[in-house]
Amino acid sequence: MTETRVRELVERIRTHGAGDIGRRAVRRFSNNLAVAFATSALDFPLLAQDVADSTTLCLAPPPGKRASQEALNLAWLCTPPGPGSGGHTTLFRMVKGMEDRGHKCTLLLYDRHGTNMSRAAAIVREYWPWLHADIRVIPASIQGFDGCVASSWETAHVLARRSAAAAIHRFYFIQDYEPFFYPRGSLYSLAEDSYQLGFTHIALGNMVADALFENAGVSSAAVPFGCDGDTYVLDNHGTRSGVVFYARESVDRRGTLLGELAVEDFHRRHPEQPIHVYGDPLPSWQVPHHHHGKLSPVQLNRLYNQCLAGLALSFTNISLVAEEMLSCGMAPIVNDHPFARKDLGTPGVRWAPATPGGIADALCRAVEDPPSPGEAAHSASSARKSWELTKAKTAAIIEAQSFGRLQPGDVHT
Repeated sequence: MTETRVRELVERIRTHGAGDIGRRAVRRFSNNLAVAFATSALDFPLLAQDVADSTTLCLAPPPGKRASQEALNLAWLCTPPGPGSGGHTTLFRMVKGMEDRGHKCTLLLYDRHGTNMSRAAAIVREYWPWLHADIRVIPASIQGFDGCVASSWETAHVLARRSAAAAIHRFYFIQDYEPFFYPRGSLYSLAEDSYQLGFTHIALGNMVADALFENAGVSSAAVPFGCDGDTYVLDNHGTRSGVVFYARESVDRRGTLLGELAVEDFHRRHPEQPIHVYGDPLPSWQVPHHHHGKLSPVQLNRLYNQCLAGLALSFTNISLVAEEMLSCGMAPIVNDHPFARKDLGTPGVRWAPATPGGIADALCRAVEDPPSPGEAAHSASSARKSWELTKAKTAAIIEAQSFGRLQPGDVHT
């Protein structure tokens, strides 16, 4: 190392601290690794043979109208869930809705790197004990089901490729417009093409239904959001303090970096307010905070009932966190965008410009002028209280299509 380079290094440590040097080294190492492994496509979520192409795809048509309306045998395709995964929880609620109507359900798990079935099944049974579906690794050829439901763009491709010869009904339960998860490129295009595979689309919320029509030119049947009103309840009508936010650094659409900057600004203005973080740890964050790790819904309910306000940031479809916070008497701070307003009109939401200062201002207003007990109770009562309507509408679409009752006008945006 040259003398000039040493002086630069010493000056950088003096100015920015040794931690900055370490982070730069880690980033450089990670970038080098990314280049080294780019051609191996380790992060590509599909096996090459599972990539479908809507321009050449030829699927066997579904069976004709059933003579009777006996119980259906349905497969639900998903990736192996992590403990408490929100997207899996919503999907599994739809599975439970079909089970409650007497239909047989099977989870088919897909992971291009292989699935540890015993571990995956144990996680499902532990974290979703109310689900009775069989659990299997997705077979090379999907057969023997009346209908199959994809739950993400990857599983839509897998369903198209592995059921091409089967006379089954194919559905796609769409919780977000997934091309928005990526920069314009290969993954964006493959996610977008998943909507052109000819499935019956069931869109969670108006934002997804509109995005499908406006961006991909396809129709869908929209079903409404729900909220777990049995778990998230207002049980503290007294003193509260502090703010809370969910950290998910690996998922940029959840706005963790923006949240950090906003809470830093908020902390400078309100150092007396405790700050609670759950989800990913933030070891380099300089703001004093309580990190709670991953919390169960029951634990979250207790935390929400302690706090005045919280961040419910999301830059594609809305986060379920907003109405869960409202149900507990908190003021959720939501980044203001037409996407969010399509499905979140509940009183008590604090809308904020998606800037550090705008979000910090909203947090400050929430703790300086908190809702009265009566206002908090009104907001809590206005939040959606269950997923029963979502489950019923989803089940009705699947049954109508499977029993030959679904008309073209029933699928719309």
